[in-house]
Amino acid sequence: MPKGGRKGGHKGRMRTYTSPEEIDAQMKAEKERNKEEEEEGASLNDGQAEEKVAKSDSEDSDDDSSQKRKGVEGLIDIENPNRVMQKNKKVTDLELEGPRQLSRREREEIEKQKAKERYMKMHLAGKTDQAKADLARLAIIKKQREEAARKKEEERKAKEAAAAAAAAAKGLHTLSLK
Repeated sequence: MPKGGRKGGHKGRMRTYTSPEEIDAQMKAEKERNKEEEEEGASLNDGQAEEKVAKSDSEDSDDDSSQKRKGVEGLIDIENPNRVMQKNKKVTDLELEGPRQLSRREREEIEKQKAKERYMKMHLAGKTDQAKADLARLAIIKKQREEAARKKEEERKAKEAAAAAAAAAKGLHTLSLK
């Protein structure tokens, strides 16, 4: 059983909701606090900015001061040598033309496509086992069709010869009756 006992609130109290006016007032108060903090930070940063200019103009190591700090970071300076700062990359700095490393899946997919293309070329050339079997099967079918066509032609010629012989016999028979 949960700590509170039942699902409802503590001892049957009614829930209270904040009104939109209260939310607006809280947001305004929060914005004012943020502005005050920025003004205080700006007055502190003015003194630091003069020191920075005196040190060197080319050094860009304090990028985090230009970014808005969250929480306590604005109050405490952290000098951790192991902390990696996030650097913003510009679109112009990106190298799109350079050779890109392919992932294992992409590389395997490309190899698979190349192997398939090689197999199809060899298959069309008749060098694979499957192509040889197909060609042999086609040759057998071609021979069977040629034999069937030859038999059909011989049967047709035999029928014509029989019909001619029958017609000749009929012709002789009719002549003898006359």
